Amino acid sequence: MESVAGGKLRFCVDRGGTFTDVYAEIPGKPEGRVMKLLSVDPSNYDDAPVEGIRRILEEFTGDKIPRSAKVPTDKIEWVRMGTTVATNALLERKGEKIALCVTRGFRDLLQIGNQARPHIFDLTVSKPSNLYEEVVEVDERVELVLDGEKVKSDSSASIVQGVSGELVRVVKPIEEEALKSLLIRTPGKRH
Repeated sequence: MESVAGGKLRFCVDRGGTFTDVYAEIPGKPEGRVMKLLSVDPSNYDDAPVEGIRRILEEFTGDKIPRSAKVPTDKIEWVRMGTTVATNALLERKGEKIALCVTRGFRDLLQIGNQARPHIFDLTVSKPSNLYEEVVEVDERVELVLDGEKVKSDSSASIVQGVSGELVRVVKPIEEEALKSLLIRTPGKRH
């Protein structure tokens, strides 16, 4: 493991539904420091990750850092944080009601899935419930540009690069105002 640069602490935080674990790499101490806190403890602190960082900084610096004060960052190189809270909310089907916005004609895409059947002769297939309450079909169309395909510069469709690097041809762009009006209608009245 590389040494802690410039005498600054590095923090790794795992914020779970019940406990928050805070690990700090401390200059001059090869074992680091671990602290476990309740993720929600409003009688003692507002935010478990901040509280863990505050307590470890107090130990490291010897300075008192009041809970009401902002945590001083001059002794922190970086903070990395992960959480299982959102994952647990999905797995437990808890959280806000949501709608799925999808290209017109693909309303049942997530219901159909990819047709993978690991137990092809199982007569009691059980599928998890949908995460969304309803489907809003959006009047738009995109296509993937195939590898090696010649992209015509005189085409009326625009070519954009997707977040994972693939080229996408926007054949029919989203009409944002039409989509907004679909989304603000009373829930359960969209079709």
